[in-house]
Amino acid sequence: LQVKAVVLDPRNDFDVDQILTKKDVGNLIQLCVARLLDTTNPSLSTIKMQVYFDMNYANRAELLSEQRRVLEGRLAPMVRDITESRPRVQEEMENVYCKIVSYMLLSHGLGSPTDIEVVREVTAALQSVFPQTEMITFVSLSKKSKEQELKNLAMLVTGIRLYNKECRKGGSGIDDLPAILSEAIPSATRTVDEGLNTCHKLAHQYTALLESMQEDHIRYTQLSSLKLKEALFNVRQYEAFLCILLSDAITSAEEVEKMNVQFTATMEQLKNTVQNKVSIDTKEVFPLFVALSNLWTSFQDEILLLSFLTNMSNNLQQFLEIQSQLFPEEVLASLLEEVTVKTDEERIRETMGTRVNVSDFKNREWLFPETTENFDQLLIQYHGFCAHAIGVKGLPLPGNPAIGILKHKEKCYVFSSQEAAYIFAQDPDKFIQLNIEKAKEHAELIQLLELRHQFEYLAPYAQARNADKWLMKPTIKCDSSTQTDTHILPPTIVTSYEWNEWELRRKAIKLANLRRKLTHAMQTDLSCMRRENSTQVYLPKDVSTQTKRDSSSNVPRPQIFLEGLRGGSSPTTHIVKVDLTRAVDET
Repeated sequence: LQVKAVVLDPRNDFDVDQILTKKDVGNLIQLCVARLLDTTNPSLSTIKMQVYFDMNYANRAELLSEQRRVLEGRLAPMVRDITESRPRVQEEMENVYCKIVSYMLLSHGLGSPTDIEVVREVTAALQSVFPQTEMITFVSLSKKSKEQELKNLAMLVTGIRLYNKECRKGGSGIDDLPAILSEAIPSATRTVDEGLNTCHKLAHQYTALLESMQEDHIRYTQLSSLKLKEALFNVRQYEAFLCILLSDAITSAEEVEKMNVQFTATMEQLKNTVQNKVSIDTKEVFPLFVALSNLWTSFQDEILLLSFLTNMSNNLQQFLEIQSQLFPEEVLASLLEEVTVKTDEERIRETMGTRVNVSDFKNREWLFPETTENFDQLLIQYHGFCAHAIGVKGLPLPGNPAIGILKHKEKCYVFSSQEAAYIFAQDPDKFIQLNIEKAKEHAELIQLLELRHQFEYLAPYAQARNADKWLMKPTIKCDSSTQTDTHILPPTIVTSYEWNEWELRRKAIKLANLRRKLTHAMQTDLSCMRRENSTQVYLPKDVSTQTKRDSSSNVPRPQIFLEGLRGGSSPTTHIVKVDLTRAVDET
């Protein structure tokens, strides 16, 4: 930002369309370092304030969305552990159920997870709507169904605990958020109002001093070195940021008031529905429990928003401390002697009776409250300051829409007086350019007057004739990358799809089941001789089978005996052969 401020300032003789030489870069560095080291310059504090606000401020929707994203990120490991578990035995079922209880505790932040009383209360509330016997059904669900079921159970448990707290039968560790908000919001609003009153007072005093300088040359010589303009810009920027925070605080107060009414009505409806009944239809009470949970979540969101606004308000005060250093109360009081200080309201009241005469201008379009629909919603240029005073006087004077709003090139401009409106309307483009030149001299005016769109041309560089002379060359290439999700839409995989032709034929034959079907045809008198009818049957075929028989046979074991092998008394050996083998047919 300081580089941009130095380059834009015409007093430094930098040409934004000219590529910087080595000497220019050296001068630029010296000027930037000098600005950064000048801690007595309110301009530096204003730019720091603008950077801080741009980097840290977020509107309601952005802040709550980021908070939910952070909470879901912290709970994601626990949710993944619950949804991806596949318990099979009773002990594993109990462990998963304990994790679900922990999720109930952490998802809505009602009480400390280390408080035994809180854990018991959450467990009892969960068992009343989700007993352990239903774990089998829960495990069989898909992952997305499990995640949705966990969210529904968390809302039901929160609603039950809030109802028990209202009936004084539980609610341990639950803070009374409506009561806290009813005290904190007025306190925060009061703090912001005090800051606004302080900066309003300083802005009115600085404006009076600057006007007196323009009217009196001697006084101009005395006050020209005090950086009153930079101090005024600093105060006006602080005022603009505080107005944004105050608007958010008022919106929070309105939302809390609505939610208090809705919460009380829902609780009364729930009490009338229950009325000490033993059994109640879940279709009647579950929506009420969910409504209580959603309202309580909204209370928690408002607590977060209020804390954010309070921190922003406190941190912005450091950028206003330079005012007391440059202009202590004694010094400011002495400077304001014989100077009439007018508030913004007094300046507007002084010009309420004057307005532009449309007939004095032929080619100008003027808007007035009584002739324009949604007059209060018109987008006024320069943050509502006088379009003439900025460029001519260098002062951000409040504009009075009642004088008349000039619509020039689809943009609307207001003025602090009728005379300023007439002068500006004679040549609007000239004064618009003067305002741009004033913003170049004081870079903090770019954001204060909402002139960012006027300085978008700074990015590109003009082409140089002699490239060797320049140190910095225009960037003509850049590396960029994009990434898209692999599967944006949910998967639509058709499990019955087959790419194999033979598999398709097999399924077709299976579906047709032709072996048990017959083809019938019939002919009527009207259709006789008109078309050929044919039937098809399976032709008979020869079927043969072949079998194999195993058989075996057993023959008698031969039993043959020889007698006389040992010899005898006679010298000649006589051997007798006896065959005792049984016949084959006897076996």
